[in-house]
Amino acid sequence: MRVPGFRALLPAALLMLSPLVGGDRVTGRAFATRSEVAAQHGMACTSQALVTQIALDILKQGGSAVDAAIAADAALGLMEPTGSGMGGDLYALVWEAKTKKLHGLNASGRSPKSLRLDHFRKLGLTHIPAQGPLPVSVPGCVDGWFELHRRFGKLPMTQVLAPAIRYAREGFPVSELIAYYWDRSVPVLGKYPGFLDTYTVDGKRAPRSGEVFRNPRLAKTLETVAREGRDAFYKGDIARRIDAYMKANGGFLSYEDLAAHHSDWVEPVSVNYRGYDIWELPPNGQGIAALQMLNILEGYDFSKIPFGSPQHVHLFTEAKKLAFEDRAKFYADADFMKVPLSWLLSKDYAAQRRALIGDRASRRLEAGHPPLKEGDTIYLTTADGEGNLVSLIQSNYRGMGSGMTPGDLGFCLQDRGELFNLQEGNANTYAPGKRPFHTIIPGFITRGGEPFLSYGVMGGEFQPIGHAQVVMNLVDFGMNAQEAGDAPRMSHDGSPEPTGEPGKLPGTIQLESGFPYETVRELMNRGHGVGWLLGGYGGYQAIRWDPKQKVYFGASESRKDGQAAGY
Repeated sequence: MRVPGFRALLPAALLMLSPLVGGDRVTGRAFATRSEVAAQHGMACTSQALVTQIALDILKQGGSAVDAAIAADAALGLMEPTGSGMGGDLYALVWEAKTKKLHGLNASGRSPKSLRLDHFRKLGLTHIPAQGPLPVSVPGCVDGWFELHRRFGKLPMTQVLAPAIRYAREGFPVSELIAYYWDRSVPVLGKYPGFLDTYTVDGKRAPRSGEVFRNPRLAKTLETVAREGRDAFYKGDIARRIDAYMKANGGFLSYEDLAAHHSDWVEPVSVNYRGYDIWELPPNGQGIAALQMLNILEGYDFSKIPFGSPQHVHLFTEAKKLAFEDRAKFYADADFMKVPLSWLLSKDYAAQRRALIGDRASRRLEAGHPPLKEGDTIYLTTADGEGNLVSLIQSNYRGMGSGMTPGDLGFCLQDRGELFNLQEGNANTYAPGKRPFHTIIPGFITRGGEPFLSYGVMGGEFQPIGHAQVVMNLVDFGMNAQEAGDAPRMSHDGSPEPTGEPGKLPGTIQLESGFPYETVRELMNRGHGVGWLLGGYGGYQAIRWDPKQKVYFGASESRKDGQAAGY
C-alpha cells in the first residue's frame, strides 16, 4: 500500500546527516540487511514470516511451487489483509521446468455490466471514488488459484488451503508493519457495512502488534472453496451472498458478473537488457513500463556511471517520465483497445525516446505516436525441487480495498475500479465488463533460456520503477538478489508539468536514505525537485537460481515484515 506520507524539499542540513544503521557487516554491500538465503530443495519468499513457513511446509509435503504459492496467498489474505485477500485480483508468472517455458496468468476481474458511464455523470463525478460500492469490480483471486492449480498443482486444494483455514480459526499474532497499516485503515473503512465486524478485535479498533487475531468467517469461506471448488465462489452461495450485499448497499456487482468471470492465460512479453531477458505481463497491467524504461536506459554505459550518482538518478528519472507518458495513453484492457506492444517495446522506439533526454530535468513531455499500421499489494515467490518457480502478486488495490465487506464471508471487496478514467475516448475509459488499468505486476528474468530471477516489488504505481531498479542493481551494479532489494531506492512523483494539486510537488524525485548530498545538490542544479516520502518505496521478494551450483538464493527486504527461507 502506498502511504500518503508528508513530502517536502529536503534541507541540506538534513541530508548531510548520516543515517543510523543496525551494524557493520563483514561481507557484502554496506546497505545490505542480511545475506541471501541459500537452499537446494525449495524456497519461499513472502512479506509475512509465518506465511513463508506455510509455503515451505506445503513444499515439504510434496507440493509444487504453485501449491506453495496458493497456500501462501490464501494465508496472506488472512495475515496481511492490508494488501491482499479473496476480494482482490491476482497475476502470476510460472516457470515450468519440464518445458522450459514461462506462462502468464491474468486473473483480474471486470467491471459490473449493469454499471454504465452515464451513472457517474448523473452523480456529478469526475473520477471514481476510492471506497464504497462504485469502485468494486469482480474479484479474480479465487479463480486465479484454481486456474494455477488446474495446470500446475499436485496436492488437493483441501490440503493447500488447510494452513490458512487453521490460522483463521485459531488465530495468529499480527506483525508490526501490518498492524500499522491496519490501524490506519479502520477509521477510513469502518463506516462500510461488515467491515468493523470482520476486521476489528472489539468492533472499534485494529489488532495491535503481537496481538492474536482470528477470522472465523474467513475460515468458513475458505473451507467452502476448498471443499466445493471455484464455482462455490462464483456460482454458489458465496456469489449469491455477495450479490445480495451489494444490492442492499447501493452496489452494482452482481451474481451474473461473478458467474461470467474467467481468468486468461496470456503470453508474457520481454525485452533483452544486456543479455538478460526481462519478462512482464501485457496490459491491462503496467509491467511494460519497466521494459520501456530499461530499453531507454540500455543506451547508456552504466559501467562508467556509479550507483547513486547524479547521472544515474537523472537518467533513470527521465526514462521513467517518458515511459509513464506512454503508460497513461496506451495501457488498458486489450479486449477494448489495441495496445501497440511491439512498437512500444522496440529498440528503435526506445532510441527515439532516449533522444529526448538532456542534461537537465524535462518540463514537458508527451506520449509517443504509434505508426498508423499498428493505483497495497502483496508479492510472493516460490520454487520447488523440480525447478519450477512462481512469481505471484495479489492485491485489493488501496490497502484493504473498498470497505465493502459482504455478510459474514470474512473478506473485503477490492476497489480496483477507481483506476478507470471517466473521460470518453481514453484507453482506460470506464465501460461495463471491462478490466481496469492495473498497477500490480509480477516480474521474471531469464538468461540463455534458463531462469535467473523470480521477483516483484509491491507499491502501486511505483512497481515498474522498482522493477527497473532491481534489474539495474543486478545487471549494471553487480549486486546479489538481497542487495538489489536492500539498496536505497528512488521514486518520482507527479508529471513533468505542475499538476496544481494541493500538497503535491510536481516532478519531484524522492530519495531514500543512503544517497549522498552531493547527488541531491547536483540534481537540484539540473532543475529537479528533490524530496522524501514515507513508505512509498514498495516491498521486494526474489528467488535467484544458480544453474551451476543447482542452488536457489532467496531474498526478502527489511521494508516489510517478510522472510526468505528454504530447505
